[in-house]
Amino acid sequence: MKFNLRLLYLYLFSFVGLLITVIGSIQILDLGLKTYVFKVSEYSYYAEPMIAPDGKTTGLSVEEQNRRNQLEQDNQRKRQLSNSLAMIVVGIPLYLYHWQTIKKESRSEA
Repeated sequence: MKFNLRLLYLYLFSFVGLLITVIGSIQILDLGLKTYVFKVSEYSYYAEPMIAPDGKTTGLSVEEQNRRNQLEQDNQRKRQLSNSLAMIVVGIPLYLYHWQTIKKESRSEA
């Protein structure tokens, strides 16, 4: 097997694609475990007091705070899922293309 700059590039980008895919998969697994197995509520939204037009400070009711907390948790999970899927969608083709190119070139040399 002959070492050259092109081969180094192919191995490097193949590794990067595989690494991105693994990280995205770990994030999805982490999100699934937190959501369905351990039911962790790790994100909290702390509402600031609202000021009425007459200058008085009004706070949110407990129900409104809970609703806002739940909405913020759902939005955070959606952002994490979107990010993880994007990593997988980019990582898999990056890895497969470069790895198949490496295999094709190694067969043509033999």
